[in-house]
Amino acid sequence: MAAKAPSDELNKLSISQGGGANGKAAKAANGAKDGELAEHSGEDSDDDADDQNVEAAPGAAKKKKNKKRKPKKKKKAPTAQTDPPSVLMSQLFPNNTYPKGEEVEYKNENSYRTTNEEKRHLDNLNTEFLTDYRHAAETHRQVRQWAQKNIKPGQSLTEIAEGIEDSIRRLVGHDGLAEGDAKIAGVGFPTGLNLDHIAAHFTPNAGNKTILQQSNVMKVDIGVHVNGKIVDSAFTMAFDPMYDNLLAAVKDATNTGVKEAGIDVRLGELGGLIQEAMESYECEINGTTYPIKSIRNLTGHTILPYSIHGTKSVPIVKSADTTKMEEGDVFAIETFGSTGNGYVHDEGEVSHYALRSDAPKVDLRLSSAKSLLNVIKKNFGTLPFARRYIDRLGQEKYLLGLNNLVQNGIVEDYPPLLDKKGSYTAQFEHTILLRPTVKEVISRGEDY
Repeated sequence: MAAKAPSDELNKLSISQGGGANGKAAKAANGAKDGELAEHSGEDSDDDADDQNVEAAPGAAKKKKNKKRKPKKKKKAPTAQTDPPSVLMSQLFPNNTYPKGEEVEYKNENSYRTTNEEKRHLDNLNTEFLTDYRHAAETHRQVRQWAQKNIKPGQSLTEIAEGIEDSIRRLVGHDGLAEGDAKIAGVGFPTGLNLDHIAAHFTPNAGNKTILQQSNVMKVDIGVHVNGKIVDSAFTMAFDPMYDNLLAAVKDATNTGVKEAGIDVRLGELGGLIQEAMESYECEINGTTYPIKSIRNLTGHTILPYSIHGTKSVPIVKSADTTKMEEGDVFAIETFGSTGNGYVHDEGEVSHYALRSDAPKVDLRLSSAKSLLNVIKKNFGTLPFARRYIDRLGQEKYLLGLNNLVQNGIVEDYPPLLDKKGSYTAQFEHTILLRPTVKEVISRGEDY
């Protein structure tokens, strides 16, 4: 989920001109139940009927055959995911054996960390943290790879978003309908489905009838969390090869950011490397060649427990920011490229919201605002949510109360972010963990 750079930070930019929530598999019962034996205890068997038709010899005892009851077969644990995804991650990976992300050794002055005993000890203390993150990451990989295969022009954005979100909920075993269930594990933030010049923060509200077209460029931004550990990763889909260079530019920029990120790296310098990779591309669309520009007022960001936007930002253009990446940081490295101005503005109906962690104490006079605030706190906490999530909890006529919470600074709204109309934007994103011993690209998969 994109972070918007504060306007005062943009003045500092020096743009180069060069262009777990772990379920357990159920065990099958062995043998017959006592109730089944009791149910048949008064019935005549076939053997009894045969005995009655045979004239027994004097003194001979009747012999009955002992019928053997076949033991019930144990159900095998599932070994593969279904289509659409429905098998719990905890069943596919018992005993919390979730796959690691891509582990990259630190370079230069940090190369000692890989074998340092003290750092290895610190890494081993983070078992629960890593289990939750890897659980969320594997859920993300399986859901997004299914989405990439199944999203097609002609589908509605609502169908696409709900397909992704329902799959996430099934895989972590939390449907988010019981009070507080969505805070244990599930959707990390509303699924972004951003078309063409819309770069970020759009998901369909109820009643939206937008249909994906063959000519669209769609950014798919997915969040998964387990116990508040959020994996934030995005990709772009286009169905016309003329957009290939736009997508290649942004993927290259994101991979450059991931590769160059590490402990003690200065964020402003990292932004310069990302920009250099991005702006080395151009794209021909309908006979016109466009330079690919980094969107200078969008950034990557740190991720904190239950908070998608942390305290540090990762610019995607060169800047004067000397802030360093540090051991233990979790970063979303996300980059956005555009054929337009390379600058986004707020526009359109809001769909993304989040309770502010620093919300002021306000004497709310509107009863609908009070009751909705209670629903938000109990069901989402500080996790971002969409209007659709409130709808599925059965809440009605809440919009006035929601707007009142926004006006009072209790809830943050995130309007869609757009470049100029007629332009095209793309996004790729990965979540990385700066562990004491290695950098782990937790969301890396075979797809990207």
